[in-house]
Amino acid sequence: MAKEKKEKKPKTEAPEKQAVEVVEEKVTPRLVELYKKEIIPSLMKRFGYANVMRVPRLEKISINCGVGEATQDQKILETVVREMTVIAGQKPKITRSKKAISNFKLREKIPIGCKITLRREKMFEFMDRLISLAIPRVRDFRGVPDKSFDGRGNYTLGLKEQIIFPEIDVDKVERIFGMDITFVTTAKTDEEAYELLKGFGMPFRKREASEGSFGEAA
Repeated sequence: MAKEKKEKKPKTEAPEKQAVEVVEEKVTPRLVELYKKEIIPSLMKRFGYANVMRVPRLEKISINCGVGEATQDQKILETVVREMTVIAGQKPKITRSKKAISNFKLREKIPIGCKITLRREKMFEFMDRLISLAIPRVRDFRGVPDKSFDGRGNYTLGLKEQIIFPEIDVDKVERIFGMDITFVTTAKTDEEAYELLKGFGMPFRKREASEGSFGEAA
């Protein structure tokens, strides 16, 4: 009699060798939740918006850094770009001179700085770190000025030192540089933009009771 052929069973990998699919849960930035749950209702009540779509929102954050010394030494700009990447979590775009200025030994279209535009999750994550961690580390901090609005609902904050960001290792810093951070909103007025940023936690200086309406000197 012919022997019956045994069916070969498919080989199974050991449990430890089997591929495990890891599903990463997307975490919503804290400021996004804050905007939806607290800021929108607060602004609707404050300004009497009839439609939630009229409530101002943060559109983007632009970070600009001018490096005048780069005209003489491009390595300085490389250092700034490297540290700005660490601070913002996104690589900057190099900015170039628009025209030549002989008095400053400036030629046309040479690298003189860098800029970054943050949107969506990266924008909110950066703003959270800026407000919660970086700004409070400013020496003798008493709040940010509330006069730096442009009349169209946008606010610019100037920082003198990049070392206030905890991502920067002070012991490895080669030079100190500053930056301008612009918060672009959909607000129609500066007062609306002020209340929006204040809702996010922007630490504006406290106003005295004797001060006039928004934007006016005491």
